[in-house]
Amino acid sequence: MNVNEMSRRQLLAVPLREWGAESECDSLIIIPEGVHDSGFRCMSFIAVKDNEPIHRISGYSDVIHIDGIGGCGRNWLKRYGKVPETIRPNSWSIDCLKQSRCLRLFCRGKITCGEAFSSFEVFAEELKQT
Repeated sequence: MNVNEMSRRQLLAVPLREWGAESECDSLIIIPEGVHDSGFRCMSFIAVKDNEPIHRISGYSDVIHIDGIGGCGRNWLKRYGKVPETIRPNSWSIDCLKQSRCLRLFCRGKITCGEAFSSFEVFAEELKQT
């Protein structure tokens, strides 16, 4: 079923991803849930490929770190050896789904979803430069 036509209840019924795993997707749906120990709302995430749900992730995260903590991308210390002064833009965008009213996060390429902790990291996969 196309995620834009799914209700919040249908999205929350999507099976959970295995604990400790990472996954790749085209976009990520953000679903607010209960309250975290921090006092902020927790979020669940639905990994999506070709507008179809793959699996649900977490439910306990209160923060999303786009392109990782600090926004420098995956394995930035190995790649740059220091905090980089410039980073290639990944064209992150957010829109809102029609039926569920949940937010959808996407970028110009694939997304890797990190492990499901209190803080949740998502990374834009590097596109090959031409």
